[in-house]
Amino acid sequence: MKKIMLSAVSLVSVMMLATGCKGDTPKEEKKEEKTEAVSGASEHTKLSLDELKDSYDMVIVGAGGGGMAAAIQAKDMGMNPVIFEKMPVAGGNTVKASAGMNASGTKFQKEAGIEDTNDLFFEETLKGGKGTNDQDLLRHFVDSSSDAIDWLDGMGITLNNLTTTGGMSVKRTHRPEDGSAVGQYLVDGLLRNVKEREIPLFTDADVKEITESNGIVNGVKVTFDNKEDRTIKTDAVIVATGGFGANLDMVTEYNKDLEGFVTTNQAGSQGDGVKMIEKLGGATVDMKEIQIHPTVEQETSFLITEAVRGEGSILVSQEGKRFVNELETRDNVSAAIIGLDQPYAYLVFDAGVKERVKAIDFYEKSGLVKKGESLADLAKEMNVDVKTLEGTMDTWNKAVADKKDAEFDRTTGMDHDLSKGPFYAIKIAPGIHHTMGGAKINAKTEVFTEDGKVIPGLFAAGEASGGLHGQNRIGGNAVADIIIYGRESGKQAAELVQELNKEEAAA
Repeated sequence: MKKIMLSAVSLVSVMMLATGCKGDTPKEEKKEEKTEAVSGASEHTKLSLDELKDSYDMVIVGAGGGGMAAAIQAKDMGMNPVIFEKMPVAGGNTVKASAGMNASGTKFQKEAGIEDTNDLFFEETLKGGKGTNDQDLLRHFVDSSSDAIDWLDGMGITLNNLTTTGGMSVKRTHRPEDGSAVGQYLVDGLLRNVKEREIPLFTDADVKEITESNGIVNGVKVTFDNKEDRTIKTDAVIVATGGFGANLDMVTEYNKDLEGFVTTNQAGSQGDGVKMIEKLGGATVDMKEIQIHPTVEQETSFLITEAVRGEGSILVSQEGKRFVNELETRDNVSAAIIGLDQPYAYLVFDAGVKERVKAIDFYEKSGLVKKGESLADLAKEMNVDVKTLEGTMDTWNKAVADKKDAEFDRTTGMDHDLSKGPFYAIKIAPGIHHTMGGAKINAKTEVFTEDGKVIPGLFAAGEASGGLHGQNRIGGNAVADIIIYGRESGKQAAELVQELNKEEAAA
């Protein structure tokens, strides 16, 4: 396992800079038709360049959740968009998302008897971001969240299984019905909808430059299959390329203390979109705010979904003791792990958690999970003191029964105790997860210059933009971000094109 070595100064820095989420699929009775429709949707057929046009109403750079949401929204408004994805397959970091999508006041919360409001969602996200979030972006985000859940549901992408992630007081994280990881299910569903609408999606299509004339965006330069260059004309460009979490040089440029950390990001997360926006004179915000996720398996860099903790897991040290409120915000949990004598910990859970979080089946098949028929057996597998671990578990189960965690004041993820064998553990430590910084945008996803002017025809959404999450992203807010602001960028770009078409017709 790759060890994370930090000085005391580094620890303080990480505590300040590391911040908040990037599980799961559908009930047999009413979901049979939708499940069949979604399955296999990710089998995208690569388009031939013979199908490429010289111009489109808008160009969307990136085929993750944000880019596909933008394309679907624009197409439904009568536009002719195209998506360019530099990787061989669509999905981006979205396909790796695990916990779910946060939203407040949804029909699924109401059906489950969960009381939640947009104001509470706003307050808890603002608190998680240390009060540094762009509040205009955040207000639009929470107020649009319930509608975004309905929009997905209307396309056969149903997220009606609810759980909790760190920093929330209510079950607000929406997952697929069977409790599986949200990412692949969401990508499959969005791809299916892109295909149904006959939206062209070109893979191995690397956008190298956004072109402009007199300060107005007018096209992109694209390299196909690393050999053929084309210039495509357009009236609007949406940058949905994700962040730069896989570009470790860029990460350490902004935070040297993250050198040596593993990353959970897919290889395409290189910061391309932000660099192109900067070249046009676009402003950036919060670039130093880089989040580390507390539960990453170090040998594989595989993120262990926050839903494992949300459904009742605890964290223990090599001594077999709890050391933190497991559902504190990610920065605080990460800092607590880094501060241990050994900079790693174990997620410990029982068969009940495993049943409720389907992603664990994949972790087990991948060899990431230790198992014991009894807690004593598990302690031996973990090489921790049996009596200490048993005492820790007894104390925790009593806290669940009493609904009071006297040790660390945990109040969520306590619906079930950990008493159902077999028992399991996953060894974890923090890893680079999400870059909160990016292009400076407004709630219309328009990109600003350094002097506060909008760059006409340029929009950015998702992890390519900055400001929404502040210093710390709350788990479950990344998926909400790409859907809410992906849709918004598609809407705003479509309205711009419609207005330009009217002016051209009147001229």
